[in-house]
Amino acid sequence: MNITDQYRLRIRHCVGTIIDVHSSINREYENTQVVSEFQDLEKAIEGLDMSLVSEGDILMVEQATNALLGEFKALFETGMLGPVYGRALN
Repeated sequence: MNITDQYRLRIRHCVGTIIDVHSSINREYENTQVVSEFQDLEKAIEGLDMSLVSEGDILMVEQATNALLGEFKALFETGMLGPVYGRALN
């Protein structure tokens, strides 16, 4: 796998994780517009010219994703929401 494919995969994973987490929250708090916008972003990733993307760009996307997940952490720790992927991991 070349570097541009690796970059695309890393971005796809970040967006996919955000979609999965938001979909889990969405079960409790209906807001399909945000999920729809992230799904559009997921499709747009395929059209990106990854030769213009650097490792630093990818790291910023990953750090932003981690920061967002950190914001949701407290909400999931309360137990108000179920697991994102079907069951809790121990």
